[in-house]
Amino acid sequence: MKILSNLTSKSPAFLLTAIPGFQSAQAWISVPFCCLYAVALSGNSIILFVIVTQHSLHEPMYYFLSMLSATDLGLTLSTMSTTLGILWFDAREISLDACITQMFFLHGFTFMESGVLVTMAFDRYVAICNPLRYTTILTNFRIIQMGLLMILRTVVLILPLLLLLKPLSFCRMTVLSHSYCYHPDVIKLACSGTRANSICGLVDLVFTTGIDAPCIILSYILIVHSVLSIASPDERYKVFSTCISHTAAVAVFYIPMISLSLVHRYGQSVPKVVHSMMANVYLLLPPMLNPIIYSVKTRQIRKAVLSLLLTK
Repeated sequence: MKILSNLTSKSPAFLLTAIPGFQSAQAWISVPFCCLYAVALSGNSIILFVIVTQHSLHEPMYYFLSMLSATDLGLTLSTMSTTLGILWFDAREISLDACITQMFFLHGFTFMESGVLVTMAFDRYVAICNPLRYTTILTNFRIIQMGLLMILRTVVLILPLLLLLKPLSFCRMTVLSHSYCYHPDVIKLACSGTRANSICGLVDLVFTTGIDAPCIILSYILIVHSVLSIASPDERYKVFSTCISHTAAVAVFYIPMISLSLVHRYGQSVPKVVHSMMANVYLLLPPMLNPIIYSVKTRQIRKAVLSLLLTK
């Protein structure tokens, strides 16, 4: 009866899915998920704490890193409740309004993280290619402006995308493929026209990944061109080593995101368990790995974190 009541409904109750085919083992699966969430939450919280409390880290590079940690925390929290709710209590049902709210934060923090990675690429470009003007270009006021611009871009892009979901009717079994609401997954279940939704999604993709990824690539082309003019191999290595953390963060963010998008568009024959695993990797991998990457590869962050842990 519940499924029948959802037919041609504009406010259906969607059913979330954890990992298809493993319903009987959900309690055991929740253990590694809890560990991953704990690593992501604690790692990013520690990074934020040491940057805020350590005066020596009050520099543009670390301000951008704190933005990255904040967006990673947002990404983690936006999906943790529904994922653990399914694994612990089999709480699969979610209303359309709750689904839209979750998508606002999920896709919003995704857009924000993409923007933060661009600002970090710009930071590395200025630090390497124009070091004498680094502090005059990346002032505190300009960093605040960049942060506000990222938030404004996110809100302007995300609101039309989600408001266009309200008029849709859903006349299929409203079972989603993931443990959270993902926009391409939701519009697949609509029986009314989704052309406007698809166009809006494409526009958002162009104005986020379509702009951010080329900007990051361009910044590294300019960095490589500048570094190759340095005669000493040791100096080249030192300069390149300052970019390793950022390039790793870019790879960890963009590779799972692009892979999931391709699977949703062209992987209809791919088993559902693959969709589910990739979706969880897409959201859990960056928040979990970014604090580890920056703690290992950035000496100042590593010293501050070790000092905090040893003091505790």
